[in-house]
Amino acid sequence: MKSIKKHTVIDLFAGAGGFSCAAQHIGFKLVAAIENNAHACETYRNNFIVNKKSPPILFENDINQLEPIDVINPIKRKFATKEVDVIIGGPPCQGFSKHRFKDTGVNDPRNELLLRYFQYIHELRPKFFIVENVTGLLWKRHEKYLTKFYKLAFQNGYTVEPPIILDAKNYGVPQNRKRVFILGKRADINWSRCYSWPPPKTNFSPNAEEVTFQKLPQWIKADVIFTKELAQNDPNAIHMHHTEELIEVFASTPQNGGSRNQSKRNLPCHAKHKGHNDVYGRICTIQPGPTMTTGCTNPSKGRFLHPFENHGITVRHAARFQTFPESFIFSGGIISSSRQIGNAVPVLLGERVLSVIKNELDILTTRYK
Repeated sequence: MKSIKKHTVIDLFAGAGGFSCAAQHIGFKLVAAIENNAHACETYRNNFIVNKKSPPILFENDINQLEPIDVINPIKRKFATKEVDVIIGGPPCQGFSKHRFKDTGVNDPRNELLLRYFQYIHELRPKFFIVENVTGLLWKRHEKYLTKFYKLAFQNGYTVEPPIILDAKNYGVPQNRKRVFILGKRADINWSRCYSWPPPKTNFSPNAEEVTFQKLPQWIKADVIFTKELAQNDPNAIHMHHTEELIEVFASTPQNGGSRNQSKRNLPCHAKHKGHNDVYGRICTIQPGPTMTTGCTNPSKGRFLHPFENHGITVRHAARFQTFPESFIFSGGIISSSRQIGNAVPVLLGERVLSVIKNELDILTTRYK
C-alpha cells in the first residue's frame, strides 16, 4: 500500500471538531472521526467533509457499539494506509466534572468511555495518543479509572506520561481554561532529543515571573473577542433573547466586569453554592475570559454577559474564545452550538499540544527514510 505523506489522525469523541481543526492547521491528515451527537455530527460534516478534497470518514455512532475493526478497515480502503499515526480525543467528561458534588460522578457510565478510548488504542496501535479531559479526572474518587488506563497501556506496549494540567491562557487562548492532557507513545518508539513535554508556554501575564525569560511576552485578554464586529451573514452571530426584567438587570450591571451583586440579581439559589458568584456577571475585557462551558451563551450559567451590551455573548463570541476560525459554522441552534463549543478543545491549545507529537513524527519519518 502507498503511505500517506502527511501523518494520520483519528479523532475519537470528536464533537464539533476543535481537536480535528487543530490537527489540520498544523499539517496532520484527518482520516476518521467518531461522534454520536447528531448536531455535532452535522457541524463536523459541514466543516470537514462537505466540498472538501479527500475528507475524513465520519462515523456517526455510539463508540460503545462501534468496533475498532469497523473503523480501521474503511480507512485502509479509502486512504491506502496500514496504520494510523495518532489517536486524539476527549471522552465525555461530565462524570469527572467539578460541578458534581460529594461522590456524584463516581461509577458514572460515561467514565467508562475513558477505558473504551484505550480499547481503540489497543486495536489500532497508533504511534502516539492524546487524551484530554477536565481536571476532575485527577480527583481521588476517580483514581481507579486512571489507574486502570495506565495499567492497560503498559500491558499493551505503551508508555504514558503522567497527566498534566494545562491552562489555555498560557498558550494564546483568551480564556482561563484548565484541562488535563495525557500523552502516550508506543514502546517501540524512542523520544528524540528535541522532545519537550509539556509544550512550552507561549503567553504570560506581565506580572508573571516567566516574563523575565521571554523577549516578547504577550498577555491574551478578552478584548480580542469583541474588537472585531460580527458579520451580518454569520448564522452564529446570535445571542439569547432575554425578558424585559432581565434586560433591565443587565442595564444596571456595570460595564466591563460588573457582577450580579452590583445589579442586585441575587436569588435564593445563589446563596447555597460559592460557585454561583459569577452568574449574570459581565465579561471583563482586560483579563482572560471565563472558561467557555456548555452554557457559555447563557448569563445564568456563569460570567457570560456581554461586556458592554445588555445580553449574553453570541455563539460567535464563544467560538472566538475557543479560537475557532471565523469560517467555522456550528449547527443545531444556540443551545446545541453552545454545548459543542464548551465541550471542544480550544483550537490554538490543540495546535500547541499536537505540535509536540508532529515534531516527533517528522523526526521519526526522516530517520527511517
